[in-house]
Amino acid sequence: MTIPITVFTGFLGAGKTSIILSLLPQLPANYRVVLLKNEFGDIEVDSQLAKQSSLTAVSEILNGCMCCVLVGQMKTALLEILEKFHPDRIIIESSGSAFPATLAFQIRELERETSRALTLDAIVTVIDAENFTGYEDTSVTARMQAQYTDVLLINKWEHITERALDDVMEHLNTLNELTPKIRCLGKSVDPTLIFGLDSKLFSDTAQHPTQPIMENGMAQHHDEVETVTLLRGASAPVHKHTEACNHSDPHPHGDHPEESTAAATHNPQAPTSSAPSLDEPTLSAALQQLPKESVYRVKGFIRFVTTPSTGTTLAEDSNDPGGRSWWILNWAFGRWELVRAPPDSSSSLPVLEDRESDRAGGEAVQLTVMGERGEVLRPARKLAKALGAVMVA
Repeated sequence: MTIPITVFTGFLGAGKTSIILSLLPQLPANYRVVLLKNEFGDIEVDSQLAKQSSLTAVSEILNGCMCCVLVGQMKTALLEILEKFHPDRIIIESSGSAFPATLAFQIRELERETSRALTLDAIVTVIDAENFTGYEDTSVTARMQAQYTDVLLINKWEHITERALDDVMEHLNTLNELTPKIRCLGKSVDPTLIFGLDSKLFSDTAQHPTQPIMENGMAQHHDEVETVTLLRGASAPVHKHTEACNHSDPHPHGDHPEESTAAATHNPQAPTSSAPSLDEPTLSAALQQLPKESVYRVKGFIRFVTTPSTGTTLAEDSNDPGGRSWWILNWAFGRWELVRAPPDSSSSLPVLEDRESDRAGGEAVQLTVMGERGEVLRPARKLAKALGAVMVA
């Protein structure tokens, strides 16, 4: 039996996770799907939401991009999924800066190595219609994602005017005129439109993508995005270098900001007396300061002093009357939501090594801020100050 693989790509904040999760209720009850997700940073944010769905399993590849430095990890993970779960379909959600051509080529190699036990069904690129024309001019990756794909899903188009949508479609047609373009309906799409496409991308494995990648500036793609971690209520992690760090490019996509701060060695377990209380109004005011031109995403976990109301999707936990649950924050280009995290989410937070402190339920923050390299540090520092957090390298 051949297991089809659908790869979702799209720039940071395009809405890939939401669309993937919207597909699941539309599938037959006994249809088994495993999600392989590549996340920035070292915490499982969107994956925690995915684990609450009907997915058979969720596998994560963290701290880098599996299209380049972590290339071998994707193949290993796919083989493990094949052996352990043998699902009806595998969905890969790549990071926001992944180049789909290299992912397609890796899967084509696996087709040959597994005698087509695994096969590429489609590359699906999610387009953020609200913001695409803003970053398409400056992001080589965004253009490549729109070019190397079997179908383009137009998301968030309902937030813009018809004229603005026409501009987006004109840009996309210039980049990729012949590829089908489908409007999402409320962050959802009919699975029959994107499953069973039998992709022909790189069906000839001799067509190695290295040359076109370099010609289009792929060598610089992982320099576009820089990430910064904000912490409050947990000890700053100490990075231990190993051979896996690849010291020639130790942390792809800016996992270590080029500008370090004193926060790298600071222990924020006990915020200063001047640190603001963590509540929803404080968070809202802090997020409103972020410039969406240079900050693309903010995602992570927050524990408030009081239970928030915005974005609440789960009823108040009777075992958590003080509002000490963890909440997942997703901010993208000015829009944000809060969703209560699963009860065991703190086990996925590597900085919360002090479990006694975690059980005490104090205010805490662990956020990953993603944005334009060289421009994201200043707004990240302002956000950290507003939340009483610290930046760590």
